[in-house]
Amino acid sequence: MLAHVKERARQERYEAAHRVGPRGGTTPRIAERYVVAKNTRKSMRGNKAKDTKPELLVRQRLREAGLTGYRLQWKVPGRPDVAWPGKKVCIMVNGCFWHRCPHCNLPLPKSNVEYWIVKFERNVARDERNLQQLQEMGWTVHVIWECQLKKDTIDATMAELLPQLARELGKELQTGDAEA
Repeated sequence: MLAHVKERARQERYEAAHRVGPRGGTTPRIAERYVVAKNTRKSMRGNKAKDTKPELLVRQRLREAGLTGYRLQWKVPGRPDVAWPGKKVCIMVNGCFWHRCPHCNLPLPKSNVEYWIVKFERNVARDERNLQQLQEMGWTVHVIWECQLKKDTIDATMAELLPQLARELGKELQTGDAEA
């Protein structure tokens, strides 16, 4: 019974904090934007939306493999980090914290937990919605998590991804041995 009451209260707070925007999406109200502390807000503003280290690593490996000709932040749902619009193939590079990586099981921040729960739920729901919209538009979407790009995992991640991308793009993979 208590779980049901908490869920209903959470849902009411979420609905109160959002309204339908002019394009049909939800837009946070001004009041919700300032729920977090000033220092936290300042730190969050410092997080880059594009050209993050994980994105740059992926693009470097794509160039090394000869899989060029991509576009950045293409104007389709979710704004894929890397896209080949002509082939309708794209890559989303997701940060583990903000997008709630299923592999990492990261803990929630200790303060203002309710705010973070709602924020993360919105992020995950938006990711799922964008993925579904892209797939309905005929796109092939590859999601790469930040944790898959660490020093001990990036080679395995790319060994799986690059041949698959090459097939989808109709390109040959270049190997580093060709230059030697």
